[in-house]
Amino acid sequence: MKILVTAGPTREPIDPVRFISNRSSGKMGYALARVAAGMGHEVRLVSGPVCLAAPENVRVFNVLTAEEMLAAVTANMKWCHVLIMAAAVCDWRPVKVSRTKIKKTGEVPSIAIEQTPDILTTVSARKGRRVIVGFAAETGDPIAEAARKLSAKKLDLIVANDVSRADAGFETDTNRVSLLDCAGVVRHLPLMSKDAVAGKIISWIEQTRSTV
Repeated sequence: MKILVTAGPTREPIDPVRFISNRSSGKMGYALARVAAGMGHEVRLVSGPVCLAAPENVRVFNVLTAEEMLAAVTANMKWCHVLIMAAAVCDWRPVKVSRTKIKKTGEVPSIAIEQTPDILTTVSARKGRRVIVGFAAETGDPIAEAARKLSAKKLDLIVANDVSRADAGFETDTNRVSLLDCAGVVRHLPLMSKDAVAGKIISWIEQTRSTV
């Protein structure tokens, strides 16, 4: 299969030295790209800014902002059979970006923000016969929010995890996730390495693609 993976955070600049972002390390997305390539698939990776080596036999497209990630995903949609949106796209950005560093004057600056593009919602309109997998990194009750996103964004599978846990989610080498598919099946996986989680996800995709 031709698999397109997104990974890492996006950054939304405030001025030349400051930005809005999140804690995503990109480890889960890079694991997916690495494992998929190791299982014989052709893989492209759209990566936000991370401190990770590029996986072998994977073509990498480096981006910074949500707009740039949307453009890269859109440009590669015709190529792929599968889209795995593992990136933690920043939800908000400043309305105006200062061209010069905002000086510390003693007064707290007011920064108006707006929503960034919803990449999954945008590209799901062009889904066709592609398999689309999303992620729901949540706190509290990740299953409920994952189920909502699965339906609202017309996904085939969503991977839910509680990022408030010390052994799962952002910046860790392990993850504890639940897989929810569009048929209503929920599968809870035990704590395992992110490469092992990636293997479970790619195997699910292979089985799904073989039946469509």
